[in-house]
Amino acid sequence: MSDLLENNARNYDAVLIVSFGGPEGPDDVMPFLDNVLKGLNIPLRIKARIAKRYHRFGGISPINTETRAFIKALETELKIHGPQLPVYWGNRNWHPFLPNTLRQMTDDGIKNAITYVTSVFSSYSGCRKYREDLYEAVQGIENAPRIDKLRMGYNHPGFIEAVTDRVREALEPATDLIENSTLLFTAHSLPLSMAKCAHYQVQLQEVCDLVGQALGTKSWELVYQSNNASYGEPWLEPDINDALEVVKEKGKTNVVIVPIGFVCDHMEVILDLDVEAKEKVDALGLNMARAGTVGIHPAYVAMVRELIVERMSANPKRRWLGAQGASTDYCAQNCCLSGKPGAPKPSLCGAKT
Repeated sequence: MSDLLENNARNYDAVLIVSFGGPEGPDDVMPFLDNVLKGLNIPLRIKARIAKRYHRFGGISPINTETRAFIKALETELKIHGPQLPVYWGNRNWHPFLPNTLRQMTDDGIKNAITYVTSVFSSYSGCRKYREDLYEAVQGIENAPRIDKLRMGYNHPGFIEAVTDRVREALEPATDLIENSTLLFTAHSLPLSMAKCAHYQVQLQEVCDLVGQALGTKSWELVYQSNNASYGEPWLEPDINDALEVVKEKGKTNVVIVPIGFVCDHMEVILDLDVEAKEKVDALGLNMARAGTVGIHPAYVAMVRELIVERMSANPKRRWLGAQGASTDYCAQNCCLSGKPGAPKPSLCGAKT
């Protein structure tokens, strides 16, 4: 058996949802940013500029509210269809912090947990960094639970269905708009050095193509948002605002923006798309529809339950669409490196060696 696949049935006594976290009030913003930017040499003026983005919305990011809604939906899905497992929640950067959640799980007697990281694409930020967080979180906890991580679900039929439905929902006021529109699928930009260490771009292209096929259109482009190239090195392009200018130059009038790289709304989605991209669209005289993130779409929630059942079954049937095949259950040793020099940090949920 490949050490990257788990074909034996696993028993779990809990599900752990791991997310990025976000501030829930003005007083949370700077402490939250301290956590996000820990270890980075970010000037105070830059941090203050980022803080203003949050204060524009009362210092509240929607991500925690969205994560709570997802957990409630998953709990309902598990209650109805099984397996009957409690769901815990730990964040990287804000309450409830992951180490505190792992201590609570240990106190509750949890021995084996399966974790779902709220990201469906492979990158350092969306995969390995969370695995490093999990490693750090269990340090110093006696009898901490054993943790496995669900495989990436980017090309799972449930995710494709959910994204496709979100696009259709955005177009409901004008169902013929898809025939006359350019779809701009957006994902978080990454430093080129980081992107080269993961299958991020390949996976994104695959999913965009699958959703385009489901919608019956080839008029789409993968673009990027949240480009922080001012921090020192080139990042993935094209930026969404540059792409909007190209749409205008080509004589198109309608654009549909699909945040395919995100499973729920958070501050960057709101600001980059609903505010800044909308301002750009208005300045260019374009018509814009913005698809929602998958959030609590039933097909997406059911996908997560299916991935749990998959790992608890012997010789499971792994569902996937496209040409890339099902992603692996365990991450390879060189999976999703940061692109920075030096040895990678220790992490959990990797290949058995």
